[in-house]
Amino acid sequence: MTTTQPVRSTPGTVRPGDVVRVRSKEEILATLDANGRIDGQPFMPEMLQFAGRELPVSAIAHKTCDTINRPSTGLRRLENTLHLTGARCDGSAHGGCQAGCLLFWREEWLETTDGAPLLAKPAGPGPAATEQTLADDTVAGIADDGATLYRCAATEVMRASTPLPALEMGQYVDDVRSGNFKLLFVLRGLLVLFFNKFQALSRKLPRRLRIADGLPYPFYKGTGPGPKAEPLGLQPGDLVEVKSKEEIMAALGPNSKNRGLIFDGEMLPFCGRRARVLKTVDKIIEEHTGRMIHLRDCVILDQVTCVGRYHRFCPRAIHTYWREAWLRKIDEPNAGTPDSGPPGPDSR
Repeated sequence: MTTTQPVRSTPGTVRPGDVVRVRSKEEILATLDANGRIDGQPFMPEMLQFAGRELPVSAIAHKTCDTINRPSTGLRRLENTLHLTGARCDGSAHGGCQAGCLLFWREEWLETTDGAPLLAKPAGPGPAATEQTLADDTVAGIADDGATLYRCAATEVMRASTPLPALEMGQYVDDVRSGNFKLLFVLRGLLVLFFNKFQALSRKLPRRLRIADGLPYPFYKGTGPGPKAEPLGLQPGDLVEVKSKEEIMAALGPNSKNRGLIFDGEMLPFCGRRARVLKTVDKIIEEHTGRMIHLRDCVILDQVTCVGRYHRFCPRAIHTYWREAWLRKIDEPNAGTPDSGPPGPDSR
């Protein structure tokens, strides 16, 4: 179990588990530019509810996945940014988006428990941003069909970050030194990274010379889709079991998708495990367009997030989306019977 402790007052020494305090609304607004941002990173209205609260640091957000480009070009570098435990976006200022993204916190918006700013930033020459500034920045425009196009930290990640090549090895040292991941976890992940680069090159070889036909590890590919599964009608709190890899592959097409929703390799370690439904997901903001899209038969599971083992140790802890066809509802005649639960934090 991770223990929490007050953050040291020396800048640059924050680690996961340290407790920090979100600065006051007025102090935060004074750090923002005319668009409500620092270096392209927006401070969103949903973050105001955390002002004055003390929260543990969950990860040092020195990098994050590129979820904008299709296909993704990899990871992006962030500066002076943290993730805080339990501080997820509730979507209240973004049309009720249910993605529940872990928020990005610039160090300028945080202070130690004794009131020392993590990173001092003098107020700019112009007037401070206002709550209206934050509200105005949530809308990027109106589409031709009249749909609202939203703007949030997830849609703006390219503006708030810089490219981070896979072979820039210092990032992996930082993954361990920051306390985000254990050394063995990173070493195993690097073996997978280099093996998959070999796999990509091997696709130019004759098929008889390839390993698993050149598929990247962890070697999975849809074999269906099979017959459409009957909806389970899952509700928050329901106990479910993730189906086996073979059962899920039969529900996926060759592109590893089920009706447009992708099954990611990060989800494979959860096969056969049980978890509670955290919530059903009906709508999320599409990050590369800002458009709200609607989902069906989709849930997220409690304590089940991407841990970055196959995505270069991204610490963003994105919720994974599960089709009901990939799950099995578990009846609970004895409410007190414990379940096996998802992989614990020692996996990182």
